[in-house]
Amino acid sequence: MIGLGTIINVVAILVGSAIGVALGHRLPQRTRDVVTDGVGLVVLLVAALSAAAVLDAAVNPAVGSAAVLIVLGSVLIGGIIGSLLRIEARLEDLGEALRRRISRWRTNGDRTEPVDVEIDGALANPDPDQAPGAQSTFVEGFVTASLVFCVGPLAILGALSDGLGLGINQLALKSVMDGFTSIAFAATLGWGVAASALVVGVYQGSLTLLGWALGSVLSAAQIALLTATGGLLLVGIALRLLRIRQVPVGDLLPALVVAPILTAVVAALR
Repeated sequence: MIGLGTIINVVAILVGSAIGVALGHRLPQRTRDVVTDGVGLVVLLVAALSAAAVLDAAVNPAVGSAAVLIVLGSVLIGGIIGSLLRIEARLEDLGEALRRRISRWRTNGDRTEPVDVEIDGALANPDPDQAPGAQSTFVEGFVTASLVFCVGPLAILGALSDGLGLGINQLALKSVMDGFTSIAFAATLGWGVAASALVVGVYQGSLTLLGWALGSVLSAAQIALLTATGGLLLVGIALRLLRIRQVPVGDLLPALVVAPILTAVVAALR
């Protein structure tokens, strides 16, 4: 069944998020910070392994010594495109819209209708979910989890393999990783992590359909340099998780499209 891998992945994220939220309130803040740091270090390890794909045996015959320049060009061009399209900001806006929608669902489910009475310019009965801290936590959880779950090479290669009918082994592995990661994220960042399942479903589902429609069109060198570029983006995610620097990885996502194109251009010019 084409698309089964993505369905399993979405379920793993939802289940992991529910477990993480249930455990999060029982864990001290220090423990949750240590867990998040640990995940950041693991993401850094995966990023290094992915970036090492630039040394793949199929790369040199195709593009020679230009492999690193292709990755550099992909990141620079992709970053320019992404910043002009404001992808990072749009992801944050989507996260905020989902937070508000979920907040309304929770309110209706509890059969409560909060009445906002303005007294001297302030709300007498403010919704606690509208507090600035709740907003930032939900959005941060949504954006961070969406990027972590979508940027990795397994998301792209696994979804394409599923669409090509080559099996769901890669997405099954990714589902296990994402499930445990969502537990760690949700323990600290809450339900915003669960909302990222929507992005994963649309993103990987689209790539699966693309693989099914186009067939095998990427060469081994294109896949290797796409993977290496994705590895660099994962470094940005790790830096965010480790609270070193808020790299706008969302704006760099077009690099994953640019990398195979540049690889094909360079290979054709040699």
